[in-house]
Amino acid sequence: MRRDMDLLRLLLLKLEVLHEDAHSICYYQYEELMVEGFTQDQVAYHLDLATEAGLVDQGGRGAMNGFMFKRLTWEGHDFVDAVRDNDIWKKTRQGANAAGGFSVDLLKDLAKGFIKKKISEHTGIEI
Repeated sequence: MRRDMDLLRLLLLKLEVLHEDAHSICYYQYEELMVEGFTQDQVAYHLDLATEAGLVDQGGRGAMNGFMFKRLTWEGHDFVDAVRDNDIWKKTRQGANAAGGFSVDLLKDLAKGFIKKKISEHTGIEI
């Protein structure tokens, strides 16, 4: 199965909204985390990738048909904050695709570059 950064982004954004209690571990059925256009297997695979990448803390392992979730990690929050804006994400994806490849860290850094440019345009301050 191929890694899909759009799906990874959407899942992290969804987990951020769903999970409001920072002190509890929640169990989500995969059906609750589905993203239009993707299969349950793709969702499960990308949640595992997010865990492996250190973007989420599962807080344990659940049953085969769901995902235990404790919180986004610091890196997970940094990634979500960098790619939250749809316009920034679109530019980030275009830039990464033009370069011919990307990683989570590269996407985050590229998105942060676009955010810095946007801040500079609005404030006149170079960051």
